[in-house]
Amino acid sequence: MQRVSLSPTDPAFVQDPYTAYADWRTHGDLVWWEEYGMPCAVSHGAVHALLRDRRFGRECPADQVPAVPDHLAPFYAIEAHSMLELEPPRHTRLRSLVLRAFTSRRIAALGPEIAALSHQLIDAFPEGEVDLLPAFCQPIPVIVICRLLGVPETMADQLLAWSNAMVAMYQARRDRQVEDAAATAAREFGDFIRGYVEERRQTPADDLITQLIAAEEAGEKLSTDELITTCILLLNAGHEATVHTMGNGIKTLLETGTPIPPERAEPVTEEILRYDPPLHMFTRYAYETVEAFGHTFQPGDQVALLLGAANRDPAVWPDPDRFDPARKVVQNTSFGAGLHFCVGAPLARLELQIALPILFERCPDMRLSEPPRYANLYHFHGLSRLKITR
Repeated sequence: MQRVSLSPTDPAFVQDPYTAYADWRTHGDLVWWEEYGMPCAVSHGAVHALLRDRRFGRECPADQVPAVPDHLAPFYAIEAHSMLELEPPRHTRLRSLVLRAFTSRRIAALGPEIAALSHQLIDAFPEGEVDLLPAFCQPIPVIVICRLLGVPETMADQLLAWSNAMVAMYQARRDRQVEDAAATAAREFGDFIRGYVEERRQTPADDLITQLIAAEEAGEKLSTDELITTCILLLNAGHEATVHTMGNGIKTLLETGTPIPPERAEPVTEEILRYDPPLHMFTRYAYETVEAFGHTFQPGDQVALLLGAANRDPAVWPDPDRFDPARKVVQNTSFGAGLHFCVGAPLARLELQIALPILFERCPDMRLSEPPRYANLYHFHGLSRLKITR
C-alpha cells in the first residue's frame, strides 16, 4: 500500500483536496495516510463497498474505548447516545424509532415553508454586497430544524453557535480550545433540549420532539438522554452538511454559469452533491479479520472512507472534475450508504432543490464579488464566506 503524507490543514489541500485525491487514486483503492495513521479508501468502488460491509462499523470496539478526559465528559455524554456512533442492535432500535417520527410525509410538508423562508431571507438582503453564508445558507437549515423540533426561531443563532462548537471536534484543527468549547456547548445544548423534552412530555404539541416522545416499536421508546442526543444530532449533522452544500453549490453554479430552474433542480442538486460534497471523510472499525482491496484488516483497525475522492473517481464518472448536471445519474457517496445512510438526506435535498432555484430566480444578475475560499474544516468541506453582488 502506498504511503502518503499531507496535512489536512495544509492551505493548498484545504482549497483543493481533489488534486491530492486524484494522485492517491493512481496508487490503487487504498493508500496509507500518515497523518491519520490508517488506510484510506480513495476509489468509488472501495468506499461504496466498505460503507456497506457489515464487518466494519462506526462503534469503537469495547476493548479499545479510550478513557474520556474530565474536560470532555459533557461532550461524550451526548455522543454516547448518538445513533451515528452506534451499531446494531442499539442503532437499529434508535434509527427505527427516529424514522417513525421523521417521516417522508412530514419532510415533504415542509416544502412551502422552505420556499417562503427563502423569499423572506432574500427580501432582507442588504443593497450591494452580501455574504450568502450568514444571509441565506445558514438560516435555512437551522430555522427549519427549529420549526421541526418546536423550539423558538429566536434561538437559531444560539443553536448554530452550539452546533458549530460541537462539530469542530471532528475537524483536523481540533485542539484544547476547540475541546473546551465543544464540552461547554454540549452541556448547554443538552440542558436546553432537556427542558423542551420535559415540557413536551407534559404538554404535547405538533412538533418533532412530541413525535419522538410518542414513537414506539415493540414496546420500546427513546429515553430522555436518547431524545436529547437525537435532537442535537438532527441539528448538528443536518445544519453542517446543508450549509456547506448550499454554499459550495452556489459557488459552483456561479463559476460555471449553470442555471437551476425548478424543473431541473433535482439533477443539478445531485451533481452539486457529487462535485463538491460537504463531508469528505468517514471512518469505520474492522470487527473481524477482513481481506479487502489488497489489505488485511485486523479487528479494531480503522479505515477512512474518503467520500470526496470517491465522488471524483473517473472509473465511474467520465471527466469527473467537470461540473455537469446532465450526467447519467449514479449514486454518489455524499450521504454515506448502508445502515448509516444519512436520515436527513431527504430534508437536505428538499432544502437545496427549493431554495437554490428561488435564489437564482430572484437574483438573476448575481455574481461573485470576491474569489470564494474554503475554511479550515476538514473532515468537512465548506466556504469561509460567499460574497456576491446582485
